[in-house]
Amino acid sequence: MKITKQGHACLIFEDAGKKLILDPGAYTEPLDSLCDVVAVVITHAHDDHCFEAQLDRLLVNNPDLQIYGTPQVKTRLAKYNVTAVYHGDYYPVGPFTVEFFGDLHAEIHRSIPIIENRGVLVNDKVYYPGDSFTLPDRPVELLAVPTSAPWLKVGEIMDFVQAVHHKKSIATHNALLSEFGHNLNNGRVKAITESKGGQFTYLLSGESIEI
Repeated sequence: MKITKQGHACLIFEDAGKKLILDPGAYTEPLDSLCDVVAVVITHAHDDHCFEAQLDRLLVNNPDLQIYGTPQVKTRLAKYNVTAVYHGDYYPVGPFTVEFFGDLHAEIHRSIPIIENRGVLVNDKVYYPGDSFTLPDRPVELLAVPTSAPWLKVGEIMDFVQAVHHKKSIATHNALLSEFGHNLNNGRVKAITESKGGQFTYLLSGESIEI
C-alpha cells in the first residue's frame, strides 16, 4: 500500500489500483483530476479536514465514492451521501478497510465547544488519530502523527507517540509550522520512534511511503 502526504492533514492511500482519501481539507492543495477514488474519510468537521470544494473536485471523476465521517460531518455535508461513523465501526470499501476509534476532538480552550472526532485505522496498518490523542487498541505498522495544532503541545504528542506500539511514523497536520518548527517537532517524534526500534520519515507534500 502506498501512502502519499498532501498539504496539512490529507493522506492518499493507494492499493490495487484504487484510492482512499483522508481529510481533504481547506489547507490541502486542490485535489483535481484524481481517479479511482473509492472513499473519503473525514475525521471531524473543521475546515482543515472537511471542505466541500475538495469533495466537489473529487466527485467529478468519482461520482460513486463513499464518504465516512462523524455525525457532525454528516450534518455539515447534508447535500452529500455521508455514512456517520462511531467508535468501533468497521467498513470494507474496495481494497481498503477502515476502523474508527474515539469520540471527541482534543480541547482547544475551555471557551470553545468540543466537537466529535474519530481516529481511523486503515487496512489494520496505518493509524491516524485526527485531532485527538485517542489510542488504537493494537500495534500498528505506521503511525501518522499530528505535529502542530492549537490543541496540542509537543509534550502531549511525545506521550502519544510513546504510547502507541508502531514500526514507522510520519508527520502530518503540520501546515502551520515554519522550517524551524518542523525540525523541532519532527525531531521529538523521530527520537521516540527510533527509541522503540522504529523509523521516522518526514514527507513533504506529494511525497510517498510504501508499507
